[in-house]
Amino acid sequence: MRPFPTLLTLALAAAFGGFTATAINAHLDNRAEAASAALLPATSALPASVAGQPVASLAPMLERAMPAVVSVNTKQVVRVRNPFFDDPFFRRLFPQVPQERINESLGSGVIIDAAKGYVLTNHHVIEDADDVQVTLADGRTVKAEFLGSDRDTDIALIRIPADKLTALPLGDSDQLRVGDFVVAIGNPFGFSQTVTSGIVSAVGRSGIRGLGYQNFIQTDASINPGNSGGALVNLSGQLVGINTASFNPQGSMAGNIGLGLAIPSNLARDVVEQLITTGVVVRGTLGIETQNLSAQIARGLGLDEVRGALVTRVLAGSGAAAAGLKAGDVITAINGQRVDSAQALHNYEGLQPVGRTVELEVRRDGKPLQLEATLKEQPRAIAGDTLDPRLAGATFVDLPESARQSGLSGVQVSEVARGSRAAQSGLAGGDIVLAATSGEFVDLASWRASFSPRPPQLVLRILRGNTQGQLPMR
Repeated sequence: MRPFPTLLTLALAAAFGGFTATAINAHLDNRAEAASAALLPATSALPASVAGQPVASLAPMLERAMPAVVSVNTKQVVRVRNPFFDDPFFRRLFPQVPQERINESLGSGVIIDAAKGYVLTNHHVIEDADDVQVTLADGRTVKAEFLGSDRDTDIALIRIPADKLTALPLGDSDQLRVGDFVVAIGNPFGFSQTVTSGIVSAVGRSGIRGLGYQNFIQTDASINPGNSGGALVNLSGQLVGINTASFNPQGSMAGNIGLGLAIPSNLARDVVEQLITTGVVVRGTLGIETQNLSAQIARGLGLDEVRGALVTRVLAGSGAAAAGLKAGDVITAINGQRVDSAQALHNYEGLQPVGRTVELEVRRDGKPLQLEATLKEQPRAIAGDTLDPRLAGATFVDLPESARQSGLSGVQVSEVARGSRAAQSGLAGGDIVLAATSGEFVDLASWRASFSPRPPQLVLRILRGNTQGQLPMR
């Protein structure tokens, strides 16, 4: 017989053995789970704070900024001809059969005045549109009214009749520095209310072929097709730029490679003020013609650097003439900004308003000189009959800045009246006049000056599409 303590022990084991086994198994399971967890990648949620300090997040700022960014949808009715109806037989059966195609595009916009419904976007987003619809962040869609645009800075202003709008405050883009964090908000590829972030990669970027007057903010925040006209904001939620383009050697539809361009908010502010006041943008000009320096010319002028804009002509009555600028002078800086080429000077000049006074740093006969000049208004259009009777019926304007950035110089024919003397000679709207027997010219102001005196024979060298030719004017 077993002793009583032994029997008691066995009885307790029989009674509680199940509980004991369960506890042991649970302990072993916990050890197995711990071992397995050590072999798996660790996962965690972003903590609400670190060392008692809130974790930085863009979410609070974006909650305020995103409602101000809208989708801009445009439609354009394009008349097309079906080659089927070019056959004389079918043309008699179906005379003047019109066919229409609807071109649609999608971009972005930014509300800058909630009370007045002003929306800022790109000129190329709404260019030639017959209908512009704006979709707000809350899902409402309203028809927009066109107020004005400026193709050379790619800025457009539209207005929407809606209440309960949210606007973005305009920041001071001149305060941006390389390395500042920025956020792009827009509708890339139709994905509405999309946010990308990055830094300012460069400021004052220019020299990009095919674009207009250039003073871009460069950013590596992703900017893709559909982002055009959207907002570039700083970490305070202020609008510091209007996203306008991305650079990709394979084309914009190839996607983002970290080279996005935005129009500075200060430039956009100046353009908007003119569009609201007059509906058009008027620019200032020095009234000069310039060319780039070569090494040989630089040596002949006693310069130690091959940089600057060589003045080749000063137009009578211009701001430059009043300031004492002369042909042969080399402009090396304007308002403290370095000038490396004739194009750089032209770009800076075109971004200034009428009446602004600028400080010019000049080299004359190899010696430094400082001059002060006041910019005068650039002519916007010239009627041909004020230049020469043979041009009667034609209207001339400056080249689009995008064409000038591509290497062209001259003037463009904006329209030609049907049956006019210019039309009878073969001149047509859209033609670009590259040269003429009237004399040398590079823009509208010098085109007008070249007709003093009028030439006995007037022959124009015309670019029409991709074809150049000589056109005698009779």
